[in-house]
Amino acid sequence: MFTISICYINTINPMQIPDSFEALLEANSLKDYLISMLIIVGSIVVIGIVRKVLKSRQSKTKSIYIQYIFSLDKYIFPILYLLPFFIAYQWLTIPEKGIQFLNYVFTISFIVLTIRLIAGAVTSAIRSYFVEHDESGSKLKQIRGIVLILNALLWIIGLIFLFDNLGFNVTAVLTGLGVGGIAIALAAQTILGDLFNYFVIFFDRPFELGDFIIVDDKLGTVEYIGLKTTRLRSLQGEQVVFSNTNLTNSRIHNYKRMSERRIVFKLQVVYETSPENLQSIPNIIRSVIEQQSDTRFDRAHFANFGEYSFTFEVVYYILSADYNRYMDIQQKINLLIVDAFIKKNIRFAIPAYTVNLKHRHRKKIKMANEPANVTRNEP
Repeated sequence: MFTISICYINTINPMQIPDSFEALLEANSLKDYLISMLIIVGSIVVIGIVRKVLKSRQSKTKSIYIQYIFSLDKYIFPILYLLPFFIAYQWLTIPEKGIQFLNYVFTISFIVLTIRLIAGAVTSAIRSYFVEHDESGSKLKQIRGIVLILNALLWIIGLIFLFDNLGFNVTAVLTGLGVGGIAIALAAQTILGDLFNYFVIFFDRPFELGDFIIVDDKLGTVEYIGLKTTRLRSLQGEQVVFSNTNLTNSRIHNYKRMSERRIVFKLQVVYETSPENLQSIPNIIRSVIEQQSDTRFDRAHFANFGEYSFTFEVVYYILSADYNRYMDIQQKINLLIVDAFIKKNIRFAIPAYTVNLKHRHRKKIKMANEPANVTRNEP
Protein backbone atom coordinates (compact mmCIF):
# COMPACT_ATOMS: atom_id res chain seq x y z
CA MET A 1 0.00 0.00 0.00
CA PHE A 2 2.87 2.29 0.89
CA THR A 3 4.68 1.88 -2.45
CA ILE A 4 1.49 2.26 -4.47
CA SER A 5 0.60 5.49 -2.66
CA ILE A 6 4.01 7.01 -3.33
CA CYS A 7 3.77 6.08 -7.00
CA TYR A 8 0.37 7.75 -7.18
CA ILE A 9 1.82 11.01 -5.91
CA ASN A 10 4.72 10.87 -8.33
CA THR A 11 2.30 10.67 -11.31
CA ILE A 12 1.48 14.35 -10.86
CA ASN A 13 2.80 16.35 -13.80
CA PRO A 14 5.66 18.56 -12.54
CA MET A 15 4.76 21.17 -15.19
CA GLN A 16 1.48 21.74 -13.36
CA ILE A 17 3.11 22.22 -9.97
CA PRO A 18 3.87 25.77 -8.86
CA ASP A 19 7.27 26.57 -7.34
CA SER A 20 6.44 29.36 -4.89
CA PHE A 21 4.30 29.69 -1.80
CA GLU A 22 2.19 32.39 -3.44
CA ALA A 23 1.63 30.19 -6.45
CA LEU A 24 0.69 27.35 -4.10
CA LEU A 25 -2.01 29.50 -2.54
CA GLU A 26 -3.31 30.44 -5.97
CA ALA A 27 -3.21 26.85 -7.27
CA ASN A 28 -5.51 25.57 -4.51
CA SER A 29 -8.97 26.85 -3.84
CA LEU A 30 -10.49 27.46 -0.44
CA LYS A 31 -12.61 24.39 -1.03
CA ASP A 32 -9.48 22.23 -1.41
CA TYR A 33 -8.08 23.53 1.89
CA LEU A 34 -11.39 22.99 3.68
CA ILE A 35 -11.67 19.42 2.38
CA SER A 36 -8.11 18.68 3.51
CA MET A 37 -8.75 20.13 6.97
CA LEU A 38 -12.05 18.27 7.21
CA ILE A 39 -10.33 14.97 6.36
CA ILE A 40 -7.68 15.55 9.03
CA VAL A 41 -9.98 16.83 11.80
CA GLY A 42 -12.80 14.39 11.06
CA SER A 43 -10.47 11.39 10.96
CA ILE A 44 -8.79 12.37 14.23
CA VAL A 45 -12.17 12.81 15.92
CA VAL A 46 -13.48 9.45 14.65
CA ILE A 47 -10.27 7.64 15.64
CA GLY A 48 -10.40 9.25 19.09
CA ILE A 49 -14.02 8.11 19.62
CA VAL A 50 -13.22 4.56 18.50
CA ARG A 51 -10.22 4.46 20.82
CA LYS A 52 -12.29 5.67 23.76
CA VAL A 53 -15.00 3.04 23.11
CA LEU A 54 -12.44 0.25 22.91
CA LYS A 55 -10.81 1.44 26.14
CA SER A 56 -14.16 1.30 27.94
CA ARG A 57 -14.71 -2.29 26.78
CA GLN A 58 -11.19 -3.42 27.60
CA SER A 59 -11.92 -3.75 31.34
CA LYS A 60 -15.07 -5.79 30.68
CA THR A 61 -13.53 -8.62 28.67
CA LYS A 62 -11.57 -11.48 30.23
CA SER A 63 -10.25 -13.03 27.02
CA ILE A 64 -6.48 -12.95 26.98
CA TYR A 65 -6.48 -12.60 23.18
CA ILE A 66 -8.76 -9.54 23.26
CA GLN A 67 -6.56 -8.09 25.98
CA TYR A 68 -3.58 -8.74 23.73
CA ILE A 69 -5.18 -6.77 20.87
CA PHE A 70 -6.09 -3.93 23.21
CA SER A 71 -2.51 -3.80 24.47
CA LEU A 72 -1.37 -2.81 20.95
CA ASP A 73 -3.51 0.33 20.76
CA LYS A 74 -0.55 2.61 21.59
CA TYR A 75 1.22 1.22 18.50
CA ILE A 76 -1.75 0.99 16.11
CA PHE A 77 -3.37 4.39 16.64
CA PRO A 78 -0.28 6.49 15.80
CA ILE A 79 -0.33 4.84 12.36
CA LEU A 80 -4.04 5.57 12.05
CA TYR A 81 -3.45 9.21 12.98
CA LEU A 82 -0.76 9.43 10.28
CA LEU A 83 -2.99 8.24 7.44
CA PRO A 84 -5.38 11.25 7.39
CA PHE A 85 -2.44 13.62 6.76
CA PHE A 86 -1.30 11.42 3.89
CA ILE A 87 -4.79 11.40 2.37
CA ALA A 88 -5.37 15.12 2.95
CA TYR A 89 -2.33 16.49 1.13
CA GLN A 90 -3.29 14.54 -2.03
CA TRP A 91 -6.16 17.00 -2.48
CA LEU A 92 -3.72 19.86 -2.78
CA THR A 93 -1.49 20.90 -5.62
CA ILE A 94 1.99 20.93 -4.07
CA PRO A 95 5.40 21.81 -5.58
CA GLU A 96 7.70 18.95 -6.47
CA LYS A 97 10.14 19.71 -3.66
CA GLY A 98 7.25 19.76 -1.23
CA ILE A 99 6.03 16.38 -2.45
CA GLN A 100 9.52 14.92 -2.06
CA PHE A 101 9.78 16.30 1.45
CA LEU A 102 6.33 14.96 2.43
CA ASN A 103 7.19 11.59 0.88
CA TYR A 104 10.35 11.39 2.98
CA VAL A 105 8.49 12.39 6.14
CA PHE A 106 5.68 9.89 5.52
CA THR A 107 8.09 7.10 4.58
CA ILE A 108 10.22 7.56 7.70
CA SER A 109 7.21 7.98 10.00
CA PHE A 110 5.33 5.01 8.55
CA ILE A 111 8.29 2.61 8.71
CA VAL A 112 9.30 3.68 12.22
CA LEU A 113 5.74 3.33 13.50
CA THR A 114 5.39 -0.05 11.76
CA ILE A 115 8.59 -1.31 13.39
CA ARG A 116 7.25 -0.15 16.75
CA LEU A 117 4.00 -2.00 16.05
CA ILE A 118 5.74 -5.26 15.10
CA ALA A 119 8.15 -5.05 18.05
CA GLY A 120 5.28 -4.28 20.42
CA ALA A 121 3.19 -7.12 18.99
CA VAL A 122 6.03 -9.61 19.43
CA THR A 123 6.75 -8.42 22.98
CA SER A 124 3.08 -8.51 23.97
CA ALA A 125 2.66 -11.97 22.42
CA ILE A 126 5.60 -13.35 24.40
CA ARG A 127 4.38 -11.78 27.62
CA SER A 128 0.80 -13.01 27.06
CA TYR A 129 2.04 -16.55 26.44
CA PHE A 130 4.06 -16.69 29.64
CA VAL A 131 1.31 -15.04 31.69
CA GLU A 132 -1.00 -17.87 30.59
CA HIS A 133 1.45 -20.79 30.87
CA ASP A 134 3.86 -19.76 33.64
CA GLU A 135 2.08 -19.73 36.98
CA SER A 136 5.16 -18.80 38.99
CA GLY A 137 5.81 -15.67 36.94
CA SER A 138 9.56 -16.24 37.00
CA LYS A 139 9.78 -16.50 33.22
CA LEU A 140 8.40 -12.99 32.83
CA LYS A 141 11.55 -11.68 34.50
CA GLN A 142 13.78 -13.80 32.27
CA ILE A 143 12.34 -12.74 28.90
CA ARG A 144 13.92 -9.30 29.04
CA GLY A 145 17.01 -10.56 27.25
CA ILE A 146 15.02 -12.28 24.52
CA VAL A 147 12.82 -9.21 24.01
CA LEU A 148 15.91 -6.99 23.80
CA ILE A 149 17.51 -9.20 21.14
CA LEU A 150 14.29 -9.48 19.09
CA ASN A 151 13.72 -5.72 19.21
CA ALA A 152 17.31 -5.08 18.10
CA LEU A 153 16.90 -7.46 15.13
CA LEU A 154 13.57 -5.92 14.15
CA TRP A 155 14.99 -2.40 14.25
CA ILE A 156 18.03 -3.41 12.20
CA ILE A 157 15.82 -5.01 9.53
CA GLY A 158 13.44 -2.05 9.61
CA LEU A 159 16.22 0.51 9.21
CA ILE A 160 17.69 -1.43 6.27
CA PHE A 161 14.24 -1.43 4.67
CA LEU A 162 13.91 2.31 5.37
CA PHE A 163 17.25 3.17 3.76
CA ASP A 164 16.39 1.01 0.78
CA ASN A 165 13.10 2.89 0.30
CA LEU A 166 14.90 6.22 0.62
CA GLY A 167 17.10 5.30 -2.35
CA PHE A 168 20.30 4.24 -0.61
CA ASN A 169 22.26 1.23 -1.90
CA VAL A 170 22.04 -1.22 0.99
CA THR A 171 23.65 -4.15 -0.86
CA ALA A 172 27.17 -2.98 -0.10
CA VAL A 173 26.16 -2.29 3.49
CA LEU A 174 24.74 -5.80 3.90
CA THR A 175 27.90 -7.32 2.41
CA GLY A 176 30.04 -5.31 4.81
CA LEU A 177 27.83 -6.32 7.72
CA GLY A 178 28.20 -9.97 6.74
CA VAL A 179 32.01 -9.83 6.65
CA GLY A 180 32.12 -7.71 9.79
CA GLY A 181 29.70 -10.06 11.53
CA ILE A 182 31.99 -13.03 10.89
CA ALA A 183 34.97 -11.13 12.26
CA ILE A 184 33.02 -10.04 15.33
CA ALA A 185 31.76 -13.60 15.90
CA LEU A 186 35.32 -14.96 15.82
CA ALA A 187 36.55 -12.26 18.19
CA ALA A 188 33.64 -12.65 20.61
CA GLN A 189 33.22 -16.43 20.81
CA THR A 190 33.00 -16.39 24.59
CA ILE A 191 30.30 -13.71 24.64
CA LEU A 192 28.30 -15.44 21.91
CA GLY A 193 28.69 -18.75 23.75
CA ASP A 194 27.22 -17.19 26.89
CA LEU A 195 24.42 -15.68 24.79
CA PHE A 196 23.47 -19.03 23.24
CA ASN A 197 23.66 -20.72 26.64
CA TYR A 198 21.25 -18.07 27.93
CA PHE A 199 18.71 -19.45 25.44
CA VAL A 200 19.56 -22.98 26.64
CA ILE A 201 18.83 -21.95 30.23
CA PHE A 202 15.65 -20.16 29.18
CA PHE A 203 14.12 -22.97 27.12
CA ASP A 204 15.58 -26.06 28.85
CA ARG A 205 14.91 -24.60 32.33
CA PRO A 206 17.52 -26.38 34.50
CA PHE A 207 16.76 -23.67 37.08
CA GLU A 208 14.69 -20.51 37.40
CA LEU A 209 14.66 -17.35 39.45
CA GLY A 210 14.24 -18.14 43.13
CA ASP A 211 15.60 -21.70 42.88
CA PHE A 212 18.19 -22.83 45.43
CA ILE A 213 21.02 -24.55 43.55
CA ILE A 214 24.48 -25.95 44.22
CA VAL A 215 27.16 -25.64 41.54
CA ASP A 216 30.37 -27.46 42.47
CA ASP A 217 31.18 -26.04 45.91
CA LYS A 218 29.08 -22.88 45.49
CA LEU A 219 25.47 -22.67 46.61
CA GLY A 220 22.80 -20.00 46.72
CA THR A 221 19.48 -18.70 45.44
CA VAL A 222 19.20 -17.62 41.78
CA GLU A 223 18.36 -13.92 41.72
CA TYR A 224 19.29 -12.87 38.17
CA ILE A 225 19.62 -14.61 34.79
CA GLY A 226 21.20 -12.35 32.18
CA LEU A 227 22.43 -12.59 28.60
CA LYS A 228 26.00 -13.31 29.75
CA THR A 229 25.96 -14.12 33.47
CA THR A 230 23.76 -15.69 36.12
CA ARG A 231 23.98 -14.49 39.71
CA LEU A 232 23.34 -16.32 42.96
CA ARG A 233 22.83 -14.95 46.45
CA SER A 234 24.79 -17.23 48.78
CA LEU A 235 23.79 -18.15 52.32
CA GLN A 236 26.55 -15.88 53.65
CA GLY A 237 25.00 -12.94 51.79
CA GLU A 238 27.51 -12.26 49.04
CA GLN A 239 26.65 -12.45 45.35
CA VAL A 240 28.23 -15.25 43.30
CA VAL A 241 28.47 -14.61 39.55
CA PHE A 242 28.72 -17.42 36.97
CA SER A 243 29.01 -17.21 33.21
CA ASN A 244 26.13 -18.97 31.46
CA THR A 245 28.59 -21.28 29.70
CA ASN A 246 30.09 -22.29 33.03
CA LEU A 247 26.67 -23.15 34.42
CA THR A 248 25.48 -25.24 31.48
CA ASN A 249 28.76 -27.20 31.57
CA SER A 250 28.50 -27.89 35.32
CA ARG A 251 26.56 -30.37 37.40
CA ILE A 252 23.75 -28.43 39.04
CA HIS A 253 21.84 -29.60 42.11
CA ASN A 254 18.45 -27.87 42.09
CA TYR A 255 16.86 -28.20 45.52
CA LYS A 256 13.78 -26.19 44.50
CA ARG A 257 12.69 -29.11 42.30
CA MET A 258 12.94 -31.56 45.20
CA SER A 259 9.43 -32.63 46.22
CA GLU A 260 10.59 -34.69 49.21
CA ARG A 261 13.81 -35.19 51.14
CA ARG A 262 15.32 -38.61 51.95
CA ILE A 263 16.94 -38.72 55.38
CA VAL A 264 19.45 -41.37 56.50
CA PHE A 265 20.98 -41.39 59.98
CA LYS A 266 22.60 -43.90 62.32
CA LEU A 267 22.34 -44.66 66.03
CA GLN A 268 24.94 -46.47 68.12
CA VAL A 269 24.23 -48.19 71.42
CA VAL A 270 26.63 -49.87 73.82
CA TYR A 271 27.46 -53.57 73.59
CA GLU A 272 25.98 -54.10 77.05
CA THR A 273 22.46 -53.51 75.61
CA SER A 274 20.20 -56.52 76.20
CA PRO A 275 18.75 -58.51 73.27
CA GLU A 276 15.22 -57.42 74.27
CA ASN A 277 16.13 -53.75 74.04
CA LEU A 278 17.92 -54.33 70.73
CA GLN A 279 14.73 -55.81 69.29
CA SER A 280 12.65 -52.90 70.54
CA ILE A 281 14.83 -50.12 69.11
CA PRO A 282 13.48 -50.29 65.49
CA ASN A 283 9.90 -50.15 66.79
CA ILE A 284 10.72 -47.18 69.03
CA ILE A 285 12.26 -45.27 66.14
CA ARG A 286 9.37 -46.10 63.82
CA SER A 287 6.82 -44.90 66.36
CA VAL A 288 8.69 -41.64 66.90
CA ILE A 289 8.94 -40.87 63.17
CA GLU A 290 5.31 -41.72 62.42
CA GLN A 291 4.20 -39.28 65.12
CA GLN A 292 5.55 -36.39 63.03
CA SER A 293 3.55 -34.73 60.28
CA ASP A 294 4.99 -34.49 56.74
CA THR A 295 7.04 -37.67 57.21
CA ARG A 296 7.01 -41.15 55.70
CA PHE A 297 8.84 -43.93 57.53
CA ASP A 298 10.90 -46.24 55.35
CA ARG A 299 13.00 -48.57 57.54
CA ALA A 300 15.04 -49.00 60.72
CA HIS A 301 17.44 -51.93 61.08
CA PHE A 302 20.19 -53.30 63.26
CA ALA A 303 22.79 -52.67 60.57
CA ASN A 304 26.15 -53.93 61.86
CA PHE A 305 28.58 -54.41 64.70
CA GLY A 306 30.78 -51.37 65.10
CA GLU A 307 34.16 -51.10 66.71
CA TYR A 308 32.62 -50.15 70.02
CA SER A 309 28.85 -50.37 69.56
CA PHE A 310 25.78 -51.88 67.91
CA THR A 311 24.86 -49.71 64.90
CA PHE A 312 21.28 -49.05 63.72
CA GLU A 313 20.49 -47.40 60.38
CA VAL A 314 17.28 -45.38 59.91
CA VAL A 315 15.72 -44.10 56.68
CA TYR A 316 12.66 -41.88 56.35
CA TYR A 317 11.29 -39.16 54.06
CA ILE A 318 10.22 -35.58 54.73
CA LEU A 319 7.42 -34.55 52.38
CA SER A 320 8.77 -31.03 51.94
CA ALA A 321 11.78 -29.44 50.26
CA ASP A 322 12.11 -26.76 52.93
CA TYR A 323 15.41 -27.21 54.77
CA ASN A 324 14.20 -25.43 57.91
CA ARG A 325 11.20 -27.76 58.02
CA TYR A 326 13.54 -30.74 57.76
CA MET A 327 15.70 -29.51 60.64
CA ASP A 328 12.64 -28.90 62.86
CA ILE A 329 11.37 -32.43 62.29
CA GLN A 330 14.79 -34.02 62.77
CA GLN A 331 15.21 -32.14 66.05
CA LYS A 332 11.85 -33.43 67.37
CA ILE A 333 12.76 -36.98 66.34
CA ASN A 334 16.14 -36.78 68.08
CA LEU A 335 14.62 -35.47 71.31
CA LEU A 336 11.91 -38.14 71.38
CA ILE A 337 14.44 -40.91 70.72
CA VAL A 338 16.63 -39.70 73.59
CA ASP A 339 13.60 -39.60 75.90
CA ALA A 340 12.49 -43.11 74.87
CA PHE A 341 16.00 -44.54 75.31
CA ILE A 342 16.32 -43.05 78.79
CA LYS A 343 13.03 -44.67 79.82
CA LYS A 344 14.21 -48.03 78.46
CA ASN A 345 17.64 -47.64 80.06
CA ILE A 346 19.31 -47.88 76.64
CA ARG A 347 22.65 -46.11 76.54
CA PHE A 348 24.17 -44.45 73.50
CA ALA A 349 27.69 -45.55 72.68
CA ILE A 350 30.67 -43.30 72.67
CA PRO A 351 34.21 -44.23 71.58
CA ALA A 352 35.87 -46.07 74.48
CA TYR A 353 39.24 -47.72 74.73
CA THR A 354 40.62 -50.01 77.49
CA VAL A 355 44.29 -49.58 78.31
CA ASN A 356 45.99 -52.43 80.22
CA LEU A 357 49.03 -51.29 82.18
CA LYS A 358 51.74 -53.85 83.22
CA HIS A 359 53.45 -52.88 86.46
CA ARG A 360 57.12 -53.71 86.92
CA HIS A 361 58.33 -54.36 90.47
CA ARG A 362 61.70 -53.20 91.59
CA LYS A 363 63.86 -55.47 93.75
CA LYS A 364 67.05 -54.99 95.72
CA ILE A 365 70.10 -56.86 94.52
CA LYS A 366 73.17 -57.07 96.69
CA MET A 367 76.37 -56.94 94.74
CA ALA A 368 79.30 -59.03 95.82
CA ASN A 369 81.84 -56.26 95.45
CA GLU A 370 79.79 -53.66 97.20
CA PRO A 371 79.54 -53.00 100.88
CA ALA A 372 76.75 -54.62 102.77
CA ASN A 373 74.93 -51.36 103.25
CA VAL A 374 74.91 -50.48 99.46
CA THR A 375 72.05 -51.68 97.28
CA ARG A 376 71.25 -51.24 93.52
CA ASN A 377 67.75 -50.81 92.23
CA GLU A 378 67.28 -52.60 88.91
CA PRO A 379 64.13 -53.30 86.93
